[in-house]
Amino acid sequence: MSNADIFLGEVIGTAILILFGAGVCAAVTLNHSKARASGWIVIAFGWGFGVLAGAYTAAPLSGGHLNPAVTVGIAVDTGEWGKVPLYVLSQLVGALLGAVLAWLAYHAQFRANADPANARPTLGIFSTAPEIRSPAANLVTETIATVGLVLPILAFGRNAGIGIGQVPGEAAGIYGSGISVLLVSLLVVGIGLSLGGPTGYAINPARDLGPRLAHSVLPIPNKGTSDWGYAWVPVVGPLIGGLLSGLIFDIVF
Repeated sequence: MSNADIFLGEVIGTAILILFGAGVCAAVTLNHSKARASGWIVIAFGWGFGVLAGAYTAAPLSGGHLNPAVTVGIAVDTGEWGKVPLYVLSQLVGALLGAVLAWLAYHAQFRANADPANARPTLGIFSTAPEIRSPAANLVTETIATVGLVLPILAFGRNAGIGIGQVPGEAAGIYGSGISVLLVSLLVVGIGLSLGGPTGYAINPARDLGPRLAHSVLPIPNKGTSDWGYAWVPVVGPLIGGLLSGLIFDIVF
């Protein structure tokens, strides 16, 4: 895979992921949305379908990682670290772009947020926040949830017939043909339903950091703080989870 393919694939795929994910959060959160207050299950499935669309789109170009934690897990498994910075940078750019696109899609609803009667907190549309603020506990949650994502992705390759396989010797493709991406998208839905309650399940540093940057600079009325004091948790926790997943995979499998 060329550097250009990796960059374009990860930017486009991650942008689609965040467009769907931030989009469903906006749909559920903002007033004057037809999906207003439709709940956590809708959010979990929206993010899962975002993975489905983004990963299938990116897979032919870049392998469709869309997540630095996945990239790190693959690098630990394969020993190929040379393109990890390119993957991570591309994912951050894509996440920022996807957040801006979601803002544009709901621009009228965000503008209505200027009315005190319609004002809604907006950071949760873009990034995660804990229900109980305890950095140590929040970090453990994000680490565990990310292992629940990355380790199965790596292990799926040992299951015959589901179309997942790593490109030998490359920290690149994790998806082949078949139902592989569908399985990963359902896995993300399951993580959201099972482990998303404490922190909102970032499980992806780019998914949280890129949209948080967008939230901090976009002209959103009554947007409040971008909560940079918490921002390290959904970055460090998933990276630890990706690293642990690669190590566990190498030892056990």
